[in-house]
Amino acid sequence: MLIGVPKEVKDFEYRVSISPNGVRELVHHGHQVMVQKDAGHDLGFDDTIYQEAGALVVDTAQEVFDRAELVVKVKEPQLEECRMLGEGQILFTYLHLAAEPNIANALLESKCIAIAYETVTSSDGSLPLLAPMSEVAGRLATQVGASCLERPKKGRGVLLGGVSGVEPGHVVVLGGGVSGTQAAKIAVGMGAKVTILERSLSRIRQLEDLFDGRANVLFSTVDSIEASVIDADLVIGAVLIPGAAAPRVVSEALVANMKRGAVIVDIAIDQGGCIETSKPTTHTDPTYIQHEVVHYCVTNMPSCVARTSTSALENATLPYILDLADNGYRAALKDNKHFMNGLNVYRGRVTHEAVAKDLNHAYVPPSTFLNNN
Repeated sequence: MLIGVPKEVKDFEYRVSISPNGVRELVHHGHQVMVQKDAGHDLGFDDTIYQEAGALVVDTAQEVFDRAELVVKVKEPQLEECRMLGEGQILFTYLHLAAEPNIANALLESKCIAIAYETVTSSDGSLPLLAPMSEVAGRLATQVGASCLERPKKGRGVLLGGVSGVEPGHVVVLGGGVSGTQAAKIAVGMGAKVTILERSLSRIRQLEDLFDGRANVLFSTVDSIEASVIDADLVIGAVLIPGAAAPRVVSEALVANMKRGAVIVDIAIDQGGCIETSKPTTHTDPTYIQHEVVHYCVTNMPSCVARTSTSALENATLPYILDLADNGYRAALKDNKHFMNGLNVYRGRVTHEAVAKDLNHAYVPPSTFLNNN
């Protein structure tokens, strides 16, 4: 199969979907890989390194989209990329369509086959292709939140770890999944006071065992959220419903009652955000202030550590890319119901129930056509 790797075009998106090591693995399996010029340049993956690994380097994204049977990206395709997709062409990337209706409509119009990293599941119900970037984003959230708390950046002027005789900052993490857990780990490591709010009792027990008293783990209710957020110096939003828009668990009224100069980092922003005052930002202009609270809502946080992120993502995605290339999309999806959960769009139809609901589109089960065509 001919696999295409375009250069990412989203603002400050330095990641690349397949590294030279990944190219070598795919070529070893008998596949061809076409990489757009300078796709990995910012990571130190120069074109010559890709060529030495066996890739064909082409000048433009148009060449990649025109010729590739399978296009592998990192972030959701931008509208100009959607227009280059052809009917029946396979796209494998993060999509987050519930938060991107315009892109969803463009993908439907292209009649491509779009498989989303973030809705592929495992037998235990986890999200194996979302997890690596959730780990990165979670760790970054505390790091950037600590930076935003500095007074020159309009924060409260609080050092999260405190110093001798001075109380540490209070970090409140909304959601105890992968990203929330990683955010809490870094906050604990920095010496902050940490509160995690979670709704699953089984997960609460796991978190209590994991942190062993170093973090306060509370059942998430209206009262516990309000009390924790009002007291927080840094709030990290890490609430996730696979494929669906993130629920808004913090109201604008509650944000207005936060401390002046407190910070919000909304990791869930690529699914619409879990805080009512959140709106997407970029690495060019990452923060804004509302109700005297600093908001950081960058939709591609892991890009700022692109080399680490690329390696982590490829470790997770490469087996699935090989499955698609070796067996074709139909067999790869039919033989693995968990991989089938990644199918969001199929030739003009929405094939993920949560995505269809949030976009107000009809849902068509993927088995309908994978089994019959």
